[in-house]
Amino acid sequence: MVRSMFAAISGLKSHQTRMDVIGNNIANVNTWGYKSQSANFTDTLYQTMKNGKGGDATAGGMGGVNASQLGFGVDVGSITMNHTVGSRSLTGRANELMIDGPAYFVVGPFQNPVGGVTAGGEITSANGLKLSRVGILTQDDNGYLIDDAGNYVYGFALDQDGNPTGELKPLQCVPKGGGKFSSISFGQDGTVRGVTTDSKTEVIGMIAVANVSNPAGLEKSEGYYYDIGENAGDVVVMKTTEITGPILSGYLEMSNTNLAEEMANMIITQRGYQANTKMITVTDQMLEELVNMKR
Repeated sequence: MVRSMFAAISGLKSHQTRMDVIGNNIANVNTWGYKSQSANFTDTLYQTMKNGKGGDATAGGMGGVNASQLGFGVDVGSITMNHTVGSRSLTGRANELMIDGPAYFVVGPFQNPVGGVTAGGEITSANGLKLSRVGILTQDDNGYLIDDAGNYVYGFALDQDGNPTGELKPLQCVPKGGGKFSSISFGQDGTVRGVTTDSKTEVIGMIAVANVSNPAGLEKSEGYYYDIGENAGDVVVMKTTEITGPILSGYLEMSNTNLAEEMANMIITQRGYQANTKMITVTDQMLEELVNMKR
């Protein structure tokens, strides 16, 4: 009889975890680049009450019998992330960027260059870099392109044909003759251009994007960053393509949380939690009846 109580307790814990996930999704409904998550339940711990066996079709034999098993509740089997691209939000500020596709910006502490990593090469967690879907960019006092948390934005130099060349490095926005650019613009292919004080345009470099073969293998870090997990597969740094999606200047990616769906899931989860509390109450009443039999 108490098995039903233990099963209901596991249901309470699992539904609470699911509610925590839903709460986090709703809390981040207006967080730039946020990817919603979902908790997936799995039944657990079965006791075989009666073993199954195959039928014996010979003279005097008996037919097959199915196994009889009793479950002991539910568990959260996994928490998965929805990596679909969020909607565009027009900001009108040229230094705010989004990738209209599945790729990621490459950011991190200063390394000049990231040794041995060229366009089309792979990066791993050992490189100490992070991935990001949010491009709120500015320049520091040395002219380097950084995001709003102070991480350097990585990219490549360009050859005369506009192709990435050299090793992956932080992009520095300094005119060839020294001084500062009066303005900086970003192309959909990631090309960064600066306009000098005498109205001349110079190509600074190209923002690198990372194409991840298994985005579900990325691990969320603080802020809107992702660490490269062991199961992320190949993480290739490259220029933008049709596969990675273009870089859009003046836009930021909105959270892909579907608020209506989350509200519906919250109601379903609440009802599931209530049903499990009712199971505990009913089991307690049955135990009370059993104890009172002697009276």
